[in-house]
Amino acid sequence: MSNVYIAPSILSADLARLAEEVAAVESGGANWIHVDVMDGHFVPNLTVGAGLVAALRRITELPIDVHLMVERPEWYIAPFADAGASVFTLHPETTAHVQRHLDQVKACGMLAGLALNPGTPLDYALEVIADLDLVLIMTVNPGFPAQKYIPSATNKILRARQLLDDHLSQARLEVDGGISRSTIGEAHRAGADTFVAGSAIFGSDNPTAEVQELRRRCFQVV
Repeated sequence: MSNVYIAPSILSADLARLAEEVAAVESGGANWIHVDVMDGHFVPNLTVGAGLVAALRRITELPIDVHLMVERPEWYIAPFADAGASVFTLHPETTAHVQRHLDQVKACGMLAGLALNPGTPLDYALEVIADLDLVLIMTVNPGFPAQKYIPSATNKILRARQLLDDHLSQARLEVDGGISRSTIGEAHRAGADTFVAGSAIFGSDNPTAEVQELRRRCFQVV
């Protein structure tokens, strides 16, 4: 089970009880804390910035996994690195110089990720695969929490796993959107190893136990 990473998304946490919420998922064995950053342009929602990452860094030693759903993500690489982010994932549609910015992410000491929306071809990842530490397959259209997993995403996860394996890439394969007890096993069997879950964890009665249960469901025999 050590290769399965669970990354609770604080988009669904109670920010007024942030330290308590983070401590609960840490107790359950969470591997990363996931932060969704939205600018109201690339996606129709506004969320948090580097200040929240800095606040998280003061209360946890877990890696902070930042997903930038913003235009011009290059403007935010250094600020998020300075705030304590560990992983910085951008969307290829948001900038003209993806490879350059992946290099900048690494130069700032973070892992570099590329996020692919449901309608974004895997070829975007192929062109920069040597530069990637993470590929994020969006299993919903991004912008809002508590959406339903898109069934066709499973095939894309399968193809992404094959792409990484064919190129001997050590990049993690992350999925985000509608991940719950009923979907995480399917995504894991398709080849994903890192799972972002927000409402499934923080909307449960016991976030600590829910992290553990989601990990267990990855290995449940069907």
